[in-house]
Amino acid sequence: MPRATRPLAEALARTTARRALVLDGGLSNQLADQGCDLSDELWSGRVLADRPEQVAAAHTAYARAGAQVLITASYQVGYAAFARHGYGAPRTTALLHRSVRLADRAARAADHDVWVAASVGPYGAVLADGSEYRGRYGLSAGELADFHRPRIRALLAAGPDVLALETVPDTVETEALLRVLAETGARAWLSYTVAGGRTRAGQPLPEAFELAARAPGVIAVGVNCCDPEDVLPALEAAARVTGKPLLAYPNDGSVWEAATRTWHAPAVRVPWPTAAWRRAGARLLGGCCRVGPSRIAELAATGC
Repeated sequence: MPRATRPLAEALARTTARRALVLDGGLSNQLADQGCDLSDELWSGRVLADRPEQVAAAHTAYARAGAQVLITASYQVGYAAFARHGYGAPRTTALLHRSVRLADRAARAADHDVWVAASVGPYGAVLADGSEYRGRYGLSAGELADFHRPRIRALLAAGPDVLALETVPDTVETEALLRVLAETGARAWLSYTVAGGRTRAGQPLPEAFELAARAPGVIAVGVNCCDPEDVLPALEAAARVTGKPLLAYPNDGSVWEAATRTWHAPAVRVPWPTAAWRRAGARLLGGCCRVGPSRIAELAATGC
């Protein structure tokens, strides 16, 4: 069956403050729940390489929960990182293509329209040291564009509906990503990871989102991999400067400790004021780390 009946940008234009499109949840936590080992520095990329059937099962779980957008397992797949583990460039390109194919198959098997977003994780993600939550890598926008360009081109060759430029920690990386996006003419959403009303690198959010306002290829902007409490102020900042549809897929409220590679969960489940997020302009809502199919099913059942 067709993956979706119309472009995602068109579907976004038809959403309202009463009902948003549903994104999937965290891929890594779902893979862990399926018994996958994520201790390798290649993280979910290792599962993509060695156990693709598990990635397919995770996508299927989210589609069955009602997700309307599946994000691929390419977040941490980078040419240099995989080269350190013996993967030549053609083999890494094949993995990037595989990530899109697996999500595509799950989307086509669903009983509702499902779009595929190819994950373009930040430079810090492939370092596997938590630096995507700090940014300011010491690289120029040109150097970061050179890093992202081959990944983006490989993902686009596999035919996703949209790119997910996600978990971006600072404006320098945004400039790099938007430069490559303009070169390709592709469509993407841009999603920052934020804390305390700023990017993880400390830049004011209006300044950060203003970059996307001038990018015709960006169909939505917002935040992901952040505390739910940081969502509404960020969406309000984005709404003031972009005029674009917004998106949010936060974590469950847990805090990641990079030194021990462990999550510290909140004492009680953090409620999500999704109605307020929709009123602020959110038209795509889902979850990131530690948000599983059950919570996505709740979002789907309530219209987010």
